[in-house]
Amino acid sequence: GVIATVIMLTSLLLTSMAVVREREIGTMEQLMVTPLKPLELILGKTIPFAVIAFFDMALITTIGVLKFDIPIRGPILLLPVSTAIYLLPVLGIGLFVPTIARTQQQAMMATFLFFMPAILLSGFVFPIENMPLIFQYVTYINPLRYFLVIIRGLFLKGNGVAVLWPNMLSLLVLGLVVLTLSSLRFRKRLE
Repeated sequence: GVIATVIMLTSLLLTSMAVVREREIGTMEQLMVTPLKPLELILGKTIPFAVIAFFDMALITTIGVLKFDIPIRGPILLLPVSTAIYLLPVLGIGLFVPTIARTQQQAMMATFLFFMPAILLSGFVFPIENMPLIFQYVTYINPLRYFLVIIRGLFLKGNGVAVLWPNMLSLLVLGLVVLTLSSLRFRKRLE
């Protein structure tokens, strides 16, 4: 579960803070007058943090396996694939935060305002089955919920795509929706 939470925190925080900082120091306006398309700007702001997230995933996995003897029973190549799918909604949320925050402090607070309930409603701290019914339904829009199931399945149960595909598909759909909505809102803020 540490992999999922570290990836979420760093990706959300870095993405939102970087975009808000660009706006604060005035370089966002300079970027808008360049021939960059909005999609290129969005990719330029998210790809570096996706690379950092993959580095975090590799580092935590290596430490977990070598130092804490946590076995990887499932196919190891499924971990980077599912991490890439998990990054879609996380980076989408990271792009959404700067559309509502004007300063870095606001971006940090908005990130933690999302992050803390996401952890509590993910099944990481409390089992989802023990939550009140309304909160169980809220967990369906939490990307952390699906990624934790994938990671537990890979590391502890030895599950492969045949078992984990519903969670991967849910993450992909959630990611595409969140990333699309965030990109549209981000573009509106740029224009």
